Amino acid sequence: MLRFNRYEISLTIRVVLLLASITVAAFCIVMAKYSLLVFAILLLVFQIFNFVQFINKTNIELSQFIEAVRYRDFSLQFTEKNAPVSVRQLRRAFNQINSTFKQLSSEREEQYQYLQKILELVDTGILSYNQEGEVGWINESFKRMMNVPYLRNISSLEKRDVVVYQVIMNLENGDSQLVKINQKQVLLAKTTFLNEDVETNLIAFQNVNEAIEDTEAQAYQKLLRVMTHEIMNSVAPIASLAETIEKTLHHNGQANEKLNTENAQFDDIVLGISTIRKRSENLLKFADTYRQLAKVSITSFSDFFVHDLFEGVEILLENQIEQKNIEFDVVIKDFELTIEGDMVLVEQMLINLIINAIDAVKNQENPKIILSTYRGQDERPVIEVRDNGIGMSPDLMDKIFVPFFTSKPNGSGIGLSLSKQIMTLHKGTISVHSIEGEGTIFRLGF
Repeated sequence: MLRFNRYEISLTIRVVLLLASITVAAFCIVMAKYSLLVFAILLLVFQIFNFVQFINKTNIELSQFIEAVRYRDFSLQFTEKNAPVSVRQLRRAFNQINSTFKQLSSEREEQYQYLQKILELVDTGILSYNQEGEVGWINESFKRMMNVPYLRNISSLEKRDVVVYQVIMNLENGDSQLVKINQKQVLLAKTTFLNEDVETNLIAFQNVNEAIEDTEAQAYQKLLRVMTHEIMNSVAPIASLAETIEKTLHHNGQANEKLNTENAQFDDIVLGISTIRKRSENLLKFADTYRQLAKVSITSFSDFFVHDLFEGVEILLENQIEQKNIEFDVVIKDFELTIEGDMVLVEQMLINLIINAIDAVKNQENPKIILSTYRGQDERPVIEVRDNGIGMSPDLMDKIFVPFFTSKPNGSGIGLSLSKQIMTLHKGTISVHSIEGEGTIFRLGF
């Protein structure tokens, strides 16, 4: 408050002195004292110049401060130590405001870096672009999902995947749509917002493949439990009754030869009852097989070497492969590679995939199967079963993991569904890539 009074006093003294100089000059003019008038005019000019400089000093510093704020230059500092008392308080206020803005800018930058790190780590792909299609930002998940290292304009995405590009272009603000990207179900959601008066579109690419697979697996397991329960409850009494009737007819046929010879339809009745019994028993075995599928679970979870797993599989299938003259190669790039899981279930799954490969290459001129392993993304273990067999169509690839579905005349539709369930239990993934006439690759990611 004292410094503010000094500013007022300084300003008042300058005004009083200026008025006094004007009075002296007027007096000299009236009294015709021209020599003294020259001195009074010089003094008056000096006081006016000093007064203007005194007023403009604050305005200049205020203008510098506003210009610094405009260009977000918060490094500007106003000297307080040797400043006149009249402007010292104003400079201190400017410095405090600059310091506050600098702190806010620093916090904002930290928040931006923190948010950017989070967006880089999430599994959801992020893409932002303006109305002209210029891409503002993409994260690593989007790059991996779309297999693009860089994207300058959204139109470039059309060359990578025309379906995804068209879906993005047709999405409205707040809409979402499910698309398939690299054999995975991805949910695209769009949000539009203003960023510094520029309309910006934000597209989120959420991989929902695992969630859908988990839901499907649970639904199939429930369906299997209900179906096997109902089938066994309904068929078991029929099988039992058929067996009882068959025994009774057989006993009566032996006891009454006359009935057996006179009644020509007796043998047909016995045969029909026997057929009913056999079909009922087969249906019970069929239902029990699928009931076991629904009960698959990990019993022994441990770390094991992949080369030990491959060695066991190769020994089990060696004779079958040699008999059919199939070239079988095992490729292990890292002998120290381990998998955490149930070795028995994983071995069962690999045997099933290789048997399928054996069937696929049986009519090929130079049949070949490759079993390999390597480290994939994030150093995670990957196993591949590759063959040069007949391959599959895209429609068939979409159905092969569905329970009960099979393309083989004598298939049960249980093998690949079981493999998928085993990988789900291991929190892993199973995918297939196939070209008709060229071969198939099954890829297991742990």
